[in-house]
Amino acid sequence: MPKIVDHAQRRDELVRAVWEVISREGIEGATVRKVAEAAGVSVGGLRHYFDSQRGLLAFAAQAVGRSVAARIAGHLHADLPGPERARLMLEELLPLDGNRRVEVDVWLACLVRSRIDESLADLHRNAWAAERHICRLAIASCQDLPAPEIGQEFTDTGLERRAARLHVFIDGLTLQTATYPRNFTPEDIRAAVRDELRLLTEARLPTERET
Repeated sequence: MPKIVDHAQRRDELVRAVWEVISREGIEGATVRKVAEAAGVSVGGLRHYFDSQRGLLAFAAQAVGRSVAARIAGHLHADLPGPERARLMLEELLPLDGNRRVEVDVWLACLVRSRIDESLADLHRNAWAAERHICRLAIASCQDLPAPEIGQEFTDTGLERRAARLHVFIDGLTLQTATYPRNFTPEDIRAAVRDELRLLTEARLPTERET
């Protein structure tokens, strides 16, 4: 009988192999051959999923996006206090454990490459808006407001500015913790997120008329 291939399981295995190679060897070192070796399959066996390094990078970035989005959706619909829900959603963007550290390494590498690589055009076009949406969800959770739709700005300019500040903070924290991991413990990272959310929730930001 022909061997039945579980494509969902095989895809998950390949995702892990791609992430492992990119995290270990960087974008330039991540080749189809090395991924095949890491996954224990032939190069020909990968052609169903990608057949070039450009396809490999798009595959890796899309997998990170799906993984993070699924976890954030779980927090968003969980019965949790607003500030805790906000913190948990934001923490999914940060290298707090081995899995998320690899995701951040892959995401940052692909994001930098997306500036010059057309195969990652969707990532370059959508990444900023996706993260801003997550920051708006966090601010809405802290304020006990309905979750905004994707791309929907707050009508309250003060809330929109909070989301913008939070976006810059999370980007900076992600870059620092990924680049200098020895300088941050998971407890440090979580405390920084809690403190920033508290400041943004309690602080009075100027309205558009006051600027």
